[in-house]
Amino acid sequence: MAATLILEPAGRSCWDEPVRIAVRGLAPEQPVTLRASLRDENGALFRAHARYRADARGELDLERAPSLGGSFAGCEPMGLLWALKPEKALGRLVKRDVRMPVPVELEVLDGHDPEPGQLLCQARHERHFLQPGVQRELVRAGRVRAALFLPPGKGPFPGIIDLFGSGGGLCEYRASLLAGHGFAVLALAYFRFEDLPEHLNDIHLEYFEEAVDFMLQHPKVKAPSIGLLGFSKGGDLCLSMASFLKGITATVVINACVANTIAPLHYRDMIIPKLVSDIGKIKITKSGFFNFMDTWSNPLEEHNHQSLIPLEKAQGPFLFIVGMDDQSWKSEFYAQIASERVSVHAVLGEAIVYGGEPKAHSKAQVDAWQQIQTFFHKHLNGKKSVKHSKM
Repeated sequence: MAATLILEPAGRSCWDEPVRIAVRGLAPEQPVTLRASLRDENGALFRAHARYRADARGELDLERAPSLGGSFAGCEPMGLLWALKPEKALGRLVKRDVRMPVPVELEVLDGHDPEPGQLLCQARHERHFLQPGVQRELVRAGRVRAALFLPPGKGPFPGIIDLFGSGGGLCEYRASLLAGHGFAVLALAYFRFEDLPEHLNDIHLEYFEEAVDFMLQHPKVKAPSIGLLGFSKGGDLCLSMASFLKGITATVVINACVANTIAPLHYRDMIIPKLVSDIGKIKITKSGFFNFMDTWSNPLEEHNHQSLIPLEKAQGPFLFIVGMDDQSWKSEFYAQIASERVSVHAVLGEAIVYGGEPKAHSKAQVDAWQQIQTFFHKHLNGKKSVKHSKM
C-alpha cells in the first residue's frame, strides 16, 4: 500500500483556518520526516520540517503524534506552518496581493535527518486570504485610498477601518481575513501609496474622518457606528480617531502608544505635537538588531502632555493587545496609562501577550485573532461569542 498524505480541508483553506495533516499507508513504526515549504510573492523561500514515527497501524496524525525534533518538538498539529522560516536570514513573509493564494508544498520522506530517504508522497495546499463570496473593491472616493472587503450576503455588516504602521502602503491581508468573519472592512492607506504623501511629515485627521464618513454612508455597512483596528503608528491614529471623531464605538490597538508619535497630528485648528524621541538612544542587541524602546520619552512627563491622546473623550471601549517582547514600543506601559485615563464608559479590554518565540507567538496570534473578533462582534454586532479556532 502506497503512502498517502491526507489534508483536511483538501486542496485549499483560508489563512486563518486550521489544516489537519495525516499520513496513511506507512509501515508500522516507520520513521518519516515531514517537510513544508512555500515561496512568497517576492520569491523568498520559507521551510519547516519535523521528524515523526508512524503508529502500529502505519498511520500518522499530527493532531495526536508528537514531533520528535526538527523545526519544533511535541504535539503541534499546525507546527509545519507556524514554524516556517526564511531561507535567508531576517526574511519576512510578504503578502500584498490577497487575491492570489499562497501555495504550500508538503512532503513525506522515509527516515530521519540528517539524510531522509526517498520521497514517499507529497501534496500541494493553497492558503487563501479571501473566503468564498468575499468581495474586494478598490476605493478612490475623494481623497480616500483604500480597499474595501465585503462579506457574502446582502448585509448591512458591522464596519471596521484597518490601519497599519509606519511602513506605509496598502496592507490588505488582515482586512481580507476579517471580512470572512462577517465584517465590512476598509484597509486604509494613509501615506506612501499612489497620490498620497510619500512621508509622514504631518498628518491631518480630516483624511481619516473622510474614511469614516465613507464607511457610514456605504449601503452595506451597518450604521450608525464603526470599529477601528490599528497596529503600531496605525494604533495611535486609531486612538486619535476614537477620541476626536464621531461614529466610532469600538477600538482595537496592537502594540501602540497612547500619545501621538512620529509626526504632528492636525485636526481643524488644533495640532497635537509628536511625542519627544531621541534616536541617539537606539540600542543594538548582541544579534545586531535595533531596539527602539528607549528612544521614546515618557508620555506622562510634563513636556509631553500635549502629545497625549485624550482617550477619555472616546465614546466606546478599547481593547489593547500588548506584546511583552515588543522591542519598538513600551506597549504594556502604554496600556496601563490608558487604563488609568479612560472613564467607566470606555473600559479597557484584556491585554494579550505576544511571545518572542515562534511557538508562543503563533499561539498568541491565534488567541488575539479570536479576541479581536469577539470584541468587535460584541460591540458592533451585539454577539456575545464567536466560534473558536483549534489552530
